[in-house]
Amino acid sequence: MTYRVGLIVPSSNTTMETELPAILSTTGCDFSFHSSRVRMTTVSPEGLSEMVDETRRAAQEIDDARCDIVVYACLIAVMAKGPGAHRTAERDISKVLSACESGSPPPVVSSAGALIEGIRALNARRVAIITPYITPLTERVITYLAGAGIEVTDSVSLEISDNLEVGRIGNERLLGAVSQLSLNEAEALVLSACVQMPSLALVQQVQVEYGLPVLTAATATARQILDSLGMSPSVPNAVAGALLA
Repeated sequence: MTYRVGLIVPSSNTTMETELPAILSTTGCDFSFHSSRVRMTTVSPEGLSEMVDETRRAAQEIDDARCDIVVYACLIAVMAKGPGAHRTAERDISKVLSACESGSPPPVVSSAGALIEGIRALNARRVAIITPYITPLTERVITYLAGAGIEVTDSVSLEISDNLEVGRIGNERLLGAVSQLSLNEAEALVLSACVQMPSLALVQQVQVEYGLPVLTAATATARQILDSLGMSPSVPNAVAGALLA
């Protein structure tokens, strides 16, 4: 059996459609990925608002592929709307799918909600985070996590608003950001609080070097997909860190 995964992604996203398949391909099951893109090139409050307005159209397009699960893969577009917004976003997409489907709609998950559930799965209440965003948007992520009972003990913002540039962030720059964090009070590290910032290649390395569970928006989303499909939320060889070990 091949599981069809529907992705609603920003038009400038170049990472989620590579990292998710890379993670899920190691499970031994077959997955195919079917994307609908919503226009967003600048990571700003205005650009994010315009993206959200297109979500209904994207959900309708995804429905045509009759996917087994639908993922709203833009973390900050949801978190910018305030604590708990992922539940509203997931419900709204589910309503669109219900109107289109002749049977029961597929489960809907979001990267924003998945990150919260991933942190909880690690039994962590205090985390350090790295984001590519400008500082005001990172503050919204911090507020969003606080609304879910998760304290951000320290954070680094890379101050990038061009979403294509976010997708080009190299390993050295991300490792440099990790070195700037104070991790003494953190129980886990969110290496990338963004579906566009590449990080999968570094998850295991950083986890070993710093002795903390490491997760990302992508690894959390992968776990949520597996959970929602009733599959074991793990991949071989811990390639995606403690969350999927």
